[in-house]
This record gives sequence, C-alpha cells and structure tokens, in this order.
Amino acid sequence: MPGRDLDLLRDAALAAGEIAGRYFRQAFDVRDKGDGQGPVTEADIEIDRMLRADLLAARPGYGWLSEETEDSAARLSRERVFIVDPIDGTRSFVNGDKTFAHSLAVAEAGRVVAACVHLPMRGLTYAAALGEGAFLNGEPLRGSRRAGIEAADVLAARPQLEPGLWPGGVPPVTRHFRSSLAYRLCLTAQGRFDGMVTLRDAWEWDIAAGDLICREAGVTITDRLGAALRFNNPVPKQAGVLAGGAAVHAGFLRHLVPTGLSNARPIP
Repeated sequence: MPGRDLDLLRDAALAAGEIAGRYFRQAFDVRDKGDGQGPVTEADIEIDRMLRADLLAARPGYGWLSEETEDSAARLSRERVFIVDPIDGTRSFVNGDKTFAHSLAVAEAGRVVAACVHLPMRGLTYAAALGEGAFLNGEPLRGSRRAGIEAADVLAARPQLEPGLWPGGVPPVTRHFRSSLAYRLCLTAQGRFDGMVTLRDAWEWDIAAGDLICREAGVTITDRLGAALRFNNPVPKQAGVLAGGAAVHAGFLRHLVPTGLSNARPIP
C-alpha cells in the first residue's frame, strides 16, 4: 500500500506544480491569514481544492489535514490520513522565488508511510515509501555521514541559533537557509547539508513528508526533545525538528542541555 499511495501522491504533486506554474510570477490575489500565520494566495487555495478532491476520490476512507482546509476532528478516527501543504514557502512563491514546494504525505497510525515533495520551478521531485528508500528524480538519496557537529553545514532560520535557545551553547555550525521547511528536510536527506534545525513548534503539514524522506535516507530525525515524530495529533504540531546524520543529531541534543548535564533531557 505505501508504494501505491506514493504513486498517487507523486501524480498529485505534479498536478499541483502545473497549477502553481500558471500563477508563478503573475498577478494574483494575496492576503495575510493573521496571527503570524503568513500569506495565502489564490494559488494555494486552488491547489488545496484540487488535491482534496483528487486524493479523497482515490482514497475515500482516508482522513484529511491541510494547511488551507479548516481542520476537522473526523481525521482522528481514520487509520490513514493525508497531510498536505499545498504550497510550502508561500512567501517565496509570492516573491517569485523558485524554492517553494508542494508537500504531500500519508500517515498510518501516526507514522508517515508515503511522501512526496515537489519543487516544480526547480524540476525536483523527492519521494519515499516506507521501507523502500528515498529518491530524488528517481536517484537514491543518502544523508550526510559527517563525524561531528563542528563546522557542520546546517539549515536553520537565523533566530534558531540565538544563544538563549541553547543551554549548552550554540552549536559550532555554519548556518544556511531555505524558506520551505519541507525543502530543508529534503536537502538534508540528499546530503547537501549535514543537518537542519527548527526549535519552534512546527505544523505537521510542513514536515510530514520530509520526515519520511529523511528516515528513508538514513537521517536521524526527532523533535527538539529527541522523541520520534508522530503525526495526526489533535493539535497538529510537533515540538520542533532536529535532523541530521547520527553524529550531527547527537550534537544538537548535547547543545540543548546545560553544560555538565549531558544526561538531562533537552529543555523545550
């Protein structure tokens, strides 16, 4: 079933890219969702409607969770659920930047089993099915095997490396950035960067697909406390994300506890 679901997600992601392409760098309606949620465009809404109609028609027994659809508790009773971000990196899309993505996943009993992240303007399609590996445009992915966190190349927004967030000291890394969380996770799975970190709570639709793609590429990925990510929660948020090779991930955790308390759990 994960492989069949992946085929469905890949086709849907490509269709989403066709819609996005019609709007990209054209005039379109944009509004702010308020409460710090950022912008939404008419492209987001059209893609969301298409995905919901097509995916649920193909899998009517699945639940639905999307950034652009009003949430319903009905999904909580479904064994499998679609977790979708129609456009991840909407600010980039509005600004005419090519690094936005369509992020689609299927979770079963809280664990992602099929995932696709598609960047249509860059011609990149990341995909994974549970137990079948992770791929970029059909080529297998393998995350970084860096032996330690020192001088690691890490994807993170600037505020995530503020000293007050790291009781054990800011990790000695070189910071890089991409606006889409899904793309950051995929780049980590690809091994182009040694890790990624966001300590702020993360919406499930931003990270569900990237979670599986990382795991299938051999990347260690957890929340900021070191716990495995579980999806389709009543409040669809995770306590941040740490991802990287085993040594880099362990380095993140060491720096999240006060110096001298290496056996303590990280502070949220």
